[in-house]
Amino acid sequence: MTERPGRNGKTGAPAGAGELLELVRSGRAVTRGALQQATGLSRATVGQRLDRLFRAGWLREGAGGPVDSPLGGRPSITLEFDDSHAVVLAADLDTRHARAAVLSLTGEILAEHSGTLVIGDGPEAVLPELSRWFGELLKKTGRPPAEVCGIGLAVPGPVDTGTGRVVQPPMMPGWDGYDLAGRLSRAFTEHTGAPVVPVLVDNDANLMAYGEQRAGHPDCAAFVLVKVSTGIGAGVVVDGSIYRGIDGGAGDIGHIRVGADALCRCGSHGCLAAVASGGAVARRLAESGVPAASGADVRDLLAAGHPEAAALAREAGRRVGDVLATVVTLLNPGVLMIAGDLAGTPFLTGVRELLYQRALPRSTAHLQVVTSRLGERAALIGAGALVVEHLYAPERAEERLRALGV
Repeated sequence: MTERPGRNGKTGAPAGAGELLELVRSGRAVTRGALQQATGLSRATVGQRLDRLFRAGWLREGAGGPVDSPLGGRPSITLEFDDSHAVVLAADLDTRHARAAVLSLTGEILAEHSGTLVIGDGPEAVLPELSRWFGELLKKTGRPPAEVCGIGLAVPGPVDTGTGRVVQPPMMPGWDGYDLAGRLSRAFTEHTGAPVVPVLVDNDANLMAYGEQRAGHPDCAAFVLVKVSTGIGAGVVVDGSIYRGIDGGAGDIGHIRVGADALCRCGSHGCLAAVASGGAVARRLAESGVPAASGADVRDLLAAGHPEAAALAREAGRRVGDVLATVVTLLNPGVLMIAGDLAGTPFLTGVRELLYQRALPRSTAHLQVVTSRLGERAALIGAGALVVEHLYAPERAEERLRALGV
């Protein structure tokens, strides 16, 4: 029998097992009949390709679905992505603190740990310790290291995702150009004895945006998240994909000049982060005699209702809102999310004051300005999702199936 051309976006290319998996995972086709209709493949060919996915443990049969035929008959058996065959590891590094987790392939956090991990100590100190955390977390879940299919890592600096290396990161001294992905993969294998696994590294604001957009705003075609903690960064998700620019530098709004004299960590004067980040607010509080050394300290003071912290956070929000008026005019997002240590009412109030004052009404007419839904877990969930989307994308899935011998 001659197959009709597949409708998988590749002219003349019949859909492979990877494309069928993508259709099931996305919910666009979850029965054998629906897969035939979506791909133009014969019943026998669909069956052969599904058999590969079943043998890999990636698919399972679910409950009976609606009857495909208008003439009635038995309900069609639905197909489901089987998320039990592997797990993902994820970590989110901040300047003095880190969070790590084991996640299911559908994004459920199975075990989690947070603690002090000073990024200034350098990669040779941080990455082996992070691998030790991963090993302990796997023991808690009862999952063997061999079931880990990949690791996602969020870092507070620009990342060249093609190489997994950070590029001139102001807040990560000693990490510039370091083979972060390779070293973490080796450290995990050395600590657990697991086979080598892929490691995907991205900027923390990017992964926060990816996690938040997928979890709470999946239909938003242009989504912007601004993280204001010790520094300031933004993540942009357009049409469901992270927008990184040509070498990972997109969204680095903390280093836009705002006409101030303050010295920034990057060595320049007048950067937004130097006057409006959690670190900048902490310095101003310390100068007035209030104990504060980081964005996390400012967050605690805001939670306690400290009036000076609230006033400075609102002022910082106004400075950020002034810059975001340009961002919103340029990108025309549907959602602007404020996240990080300063993401409370005083800061958000300041953002809104200047944003709506400076941006054109048309740019904000359909804009939602919101705060984080996932909180401190956003980057973990985004990192896990990034790994899964990479490993189970059609072409990569085909490669992995061949490597498994199915």
